[in-house]
Amino acid sequence: MGVFGTIWGNLRKGMAVALRPTNLIFAVAVLAVLGSAIFADIQNRTIQEQQLRALVSRQVSVLSTRLEGNINGNMQLVRGLVATLVTEPGMGQTRFTRLASQVFKENSQLRNIAAAPNLKVTMVYPLAGNEAALGLDYTKNEAQRAAAYRARDGRQLIIAGPVDLVQGGQGFVGRFPVYTGDQGQENFWGIVSAVVDAQQLYADSGLVDPDLDLDVSLRGRDGTGFSGAAFFGTPGVIADRPVTAEVRLPTGSWQLAARPRGGWAAGLPNPLFFRLLVALASALIIVPLLIARFLIGERQKHIRTLGERERQLDVVSRRLGLALDTSEVGVWEYNIDTDTLVWDDRMNDLYGQPKDGKSRTYHHWRDALHPADQKHAQADFADAIKSRGRYVSEYRVRLSDGTERHIRSIGNCYRDRDGSSRIVGVNWDVTADVVIKQDLERAKALTEARNAELIAATARIEHTSLHDALTRLPNRRYLDRILEERAARCAESDNGGLALLHIDLDRFKEINDTLGHAAGDSMLVHVAEILRKNVREDDFVARIGGDEFVIVSGLGKGRRDLSRLATRIVEQMREPVPYMGYECRCGVSIGIAYQRGPKVDDKRLLMDADIALYRAKRRGRNRHEFFTEALQAEIVSSKQMADDILAGIEQGQFVAWYQPQVDGRTRQIAGVEALARWEHPTRGIVPPDVFLPIAEDLNVTATIDRMILEQTLAWMKVWRSKGLAIPHASVNVSGRRLRDENLIKQLRKLDIEPGTISFELVESIYLDERDDMVTWNIDQLRELGIEIEIDDFGTGYASIVSLLQLQPRRLKIDRQLVNPVRESEAQRRLIASIVDIGHSLGIGVIAEGVETEEHARIVTELECDMLQGYAISKPLSPDKLERFVAGWQSQIAAA
Repeated sequence: MGVFGTIWGNLRKGMAVALRPTNLIFAVAVLAVLGSAIFADIQNRTIQEQQLRALVSRQVSVLSTRLEGNINGNMQLVRGLVATLVTEPGMGQTRFTRLASQVFKENSQLRNIAAAPNLKVTMVYPLAGNEAALGLDYTKNEAQRAAAYRARDGRQLIIAGPVDLVQGGQGFVGRFPVYTGDQGQENFWGIVSAVVDAQQLYADSGLVDPDLDLDVSLRGRDGTGFSGAAFFGTPGVIADRPVTAEVRLPTGSWQLAARPRGGWAAGLPNPLFFRLLVALASALIIVPLLIARFLIGERQKHIRTLGERERQLDVVSRRLGLALDTSEVGVWEYNIDTDTLVWDDRMNDLYGQPKDGKSRTYHHWRDALHPADQKHAQADFADAIKSRGRYVSEYRVRLSDGTERHIRSIGNCYRDRDGSSRIVGVNWDVTADVVIKQDLERAKALTEARNAELIAATARIEHTSLHDALTRLPNRRYLDRILEERAARCAESDNGGLALLHIDLDRFKEINDTLGHAAGDSMLVHVAEILRKNVREDDFVARIGGDEFVIVSGLGKGRRDLSRLATRIVEQMREPVPYMGYECRCGVSIGIAYQRGPKVDDKRLLMDADIALYRAKRRGRNRHEFFTEALQAEIVSSKQMADDILAGIEQGQFVAWYQPQVDGRTRQIAGVEALARWEHPTRGIVPPDVFLPIAEDLNVTATIDRMILEQTLAWMKVWRSKGLAIPHASVNVSGRRLRDENLIKQLRKLDIEPGTISFELVESIYLDERDDMVTWNIDQLRELGIEIEIDDFGTGYASIVSLLQLQPRRLKIDRQLVNPVRESEAQRRLIASIVDIGHSLGIGVIAEGVETEEHARIVTELECDMLQGYAISKPLSPDKLERFVAGWQSQIAAA
């Protein structure tokens, strides 16, 4: 009720003031004058607006006529082309272009024309810039299908738009359905679409003329008339009582709406002068009345103000007393001249004095002060009295019971009416605030100490995150940061440059595997020390991986300095490192890349150094190599070859070719060797010496071996069914596949007839100390009936012990030993010795590389069991091999 009571009271007061006689008379006079002025102004504005609407209507009529003529004219131009299409339904792009170009020579707003026989765009003009439209099928295009069907089913021109064009801008699309044949047998041929440039249409129709003093708007998208959405013009025109006109289209219509530019108010003459005249006349009547009313009101106001001030003073006095009681603030006044001190009850309570209303003196205050605070408290008070200014002080008081309080005192000096100098002020107890402040200060000190510890811990964490714990070298994250900084520094100088050495340890895994990870860690620490000792002071050394290090260096004297640095590191790393009685040896391979000038690409520098490192390892390790553009091209070529190999495996491009082997005595076909060939789609037949090194890096040689074996098994069945006498086929097998623990399981799934397949192993696969998995797999191969042959015998590491352990079915003498037998007696004796050893162990001997009849005669005389080489045949595809074997058998039979 309090709030509503206040509102009701104020309302009653306001009504009482308003209903005073003087106010009523003045209000009636003012209302009469203002009413007359407003009526005159409205009449004046109404007449002006009627004249303005007539002017706007004439302009709108002209604009609608232009717009209607332009859009219909464009459609009429296209109708001629449509009529030609009706008579020439088989029209091609050339004829279409010639006719359409004639249409475009006319003054029009056409942007392009497209013809879509059977609702698929096959012709368009102009072609340049609209190639993407060719082939557009309206039946499959969600955005175009409905409009195309509407034109076809309605059998009339349909104008749609405006639409956003792919080439940019907006346009109106007119779709003409084309029907061919006689009147009774019309066939739907397709649609001709004409695009009218919306902006050009607006410009040629005068809608965007800068001299046009109208705001215009068009609505009726897709020809829907006044019920359609607005698509051009100034927003808000349609809602502002516009002048409208209908723009008739071949099908449908648009509505053109207009108003004066800026609105009807902006188009009307400035009413200021008329209103000034009306205002002046009104003022001559109102001003005298206003003066009289003001003088009467001022007198009444003064009377009310005096009463209000008396009431406010009473309220302030009561509020001040209540505030002092609530805040527990003590009020005091000191007469400087008489040394009289007046305290209220709260002051007596603060200082432990009785509330007896008696006067106090300066000594009562001084004696209550804490001994430690007496000096500065009295000095503050004396300074205030001396300067007759503001007094502010804070001190402690000690009561008779020993209680201590913190007091804050504020006062100000003034001169009373009797001429005496006085100072009045307040005191309040701030003990709780002081305690809180002290607690906060202790907490702040503790927080600052903990913050310092946190900063130190953060620094340690940051250092740890940027350094390798083992070698104490910066890590990859730190390297990335340094590379960015150094690259940015190079950008500030045209003569700058940056070099990067990528270092990788050789044989590090062997140390870890044989002596344990502790030895590997010791070696890494040793490497870090060597790198630190050899780099310059401003060089940066980082460990970025298990056994990888990077040195970031300035170019200095260029390539020569970098080469010297790398050579020193390689030479020092060749020295043995003692570890628990062992001498560990671990070389390094180094890839070097550098860039000159201000534009240093740190990411590219890392990749280039890595490529150079790869080259160093491929060339024998324990060396350094510089990155070059030629090396980059080689790596790219190898990468392309690797991608092609993987794709070739997926697409079955690796096929088996076969080189015949014949009996040394009878010359009958004794078998074939399956050789991998790559039928590359662009390079043709690729031999294995080109792709096998990369295939080994990709770890896919075992996959290729398996593909060749499966193809050979399939062809063996085909040859047997055709009666071709090919007793067995030998297939190469890689060391990686022999170490595959799933090899035997895979072979058991294949239909391998015992004694028909041999696996050729190179000497490097089996040393005297062989891998257990290789040994087990070879034993299982024998159980499956797969024979073992040794390839390239005489060039590797095999020993007599190896032959005894392996017990191969045959060994193949390498072509390097066979080739010189025509000229070298020593070479013939060597081959004879190999044959004797093989025969003594029950091993058949194949002479590989028999290139001439002379070779064949000699190795036959040396008792080689089988011959293979170009003297018999080069490697052949399966179909050519069939023809060769058939011809060879006929030749042997005839002999």
